[in-house]
Parts: sequence; C-alpha cells; structure tokens
Amino acid sequence: MKLTILGFWGGYPTKNSGTSSYLLETENYHLLIDVGSASLIALENHLDPLELDAVILSHYHYDHIADLGVLQFTRQLKRMKNNLERASMLPIYGHQGDDENFKRLTMDLVSEGIAYQEQQKITIGPFEIQFMKTLHPVECYAMKIVEMKTGKTLVYTADSGYLPELIPFSKDADILLADTNFFNGMENHRVHMTASEVGRIAKVAEVKKVILTHLPQVGDLELLKAQAVNEAPKTEIIVAEKDLTIEI
Repeated sequence: MKLTILGFWGGYPTKNSGTSSYLLETENYHLLIDVGSASLIALENHLDPLELDAVILSHYHYDHIADLGVLQFTRQLKRMKNNLERASMLPIYGHQGDDENFKRLTMDLVSEGIAYQEQQKITIGPFEIQFMKTLHPVECYAMKIVEMKTGKTLVYTADSGYLPELIPFSKDADILLADTNFFNGMENHRVHMTASEVGRIAKVAEVKKVILTHLPQVGDLELLKAQAVNEAPKTEIIVAEKDLTIEI
C-alpha cells in the first residue's frame, strides 16, 4: 500500500503546493482522499486522473474539495489514450450532512455520489473504511482505512480539534495522517489540533508513524515537528511534503 501527498496546507495553497489531498494505492487500485486546491495538477505527476477508481471526501470545506469540479470536467472531457473513450463513472463518497454539496458529487455520465454514515464500515475496492465524526465547525469525518489483504492501516484525522476518541480510533495504526494546523499554545481548539495533541494521540495509540499535515503557512515547521516529537519521542514523525510517497 502506497500513500502519496498531493497537497498538505490548511486553508489555502502557497509556495507552489496545494491543500489537503492524498493518493492511496494498492493492487493497481487508486483512491483519492480529498481533492483540495491544486491537487489535480499534482495528481498528474503520479497518475492520469482518468485512472482513478474512487474518491472519498472528509467534508466540504473548499480546501478539501476545491478541485473536485475540475476533476469531474477532466473525466468528462479528456479521452482515454488507447480508445478515445470517456472514463468510466467515478464513485465519489461523501456524507449527506450537507445536502447541497453532496448533490454536486453526482454528474451525469461522469460521477456518482455515494453516501457514508458515522460508525459505518464500507468496502471500497481493496479497502475497508470506518468513519468517526470529528470536532469541526462543519460535519467532518476521520477515516480508518484498512487494506483488507494485509491489515495495514492508515488513519486520517481530517480536520478536527483534539478528541480523546481519536486515540482508540487510531490504535496501532501504521500511519496516522494528522491535522496539525497549530503550534503549541492553541490546545483544546474546536477546529484543529496542535502538534503536542497529535503527539499525545500517537504515543497513547502506539501508532507506528505520524505524518503532520494540514499545515500552517506561517511559522517554523521544524518547530512544529519538534513539539510533536517532544510528546511522542519514540514515534517516527515526519512533516508532509508535496509528492512525498510513503510505503505502508
């Protein structure tokens, strides 16, 4: 199983890098997790967008869905190289807590919106995915994604303030892809987590590796990492970068 970072900033793109978007691949199956700004052009460095098998969205804030319409247009207008045919219908998974945005997931002959529910386990290709509602101003869901063949596990917190429930949800994960938008001093915020809060989750949940993402545009990211490491000194912690690929 392979994870590629396409975008990692919170809120808005900068420094030639975009906002939250991640490509998860295994057994020639390609799942796109969130579709933030500048993610489609980043995706083309790794995969033709027509080869995507599915998309899953944590919530509908623009920094997580800004390129969704562009992806749909690409699937509608671009033709397959070998036969000049349109790509197959793309399943796009999202929650129905925002009905207007959920309806946009469906585009005639291009994509179909498929709803998921909290606490539900669903199967998408080779993955089993479970959801947990996060602490955020809009309805948002963390995801536990398990490669069914190997049991390898990726937990994506999506956007969330600190929740103790994230500890059992992340227990023994191979990768914790964690919202780390704040430096220490902003603990118990209702929108995002601090580096120390992410470190606490990693330490208690005994995850194998942490990727700090949804990063702040201002400040020293090495300090952000150091604050997380201080809380979880025995855990491997890295900072997200564009085009970074991790074998899980």
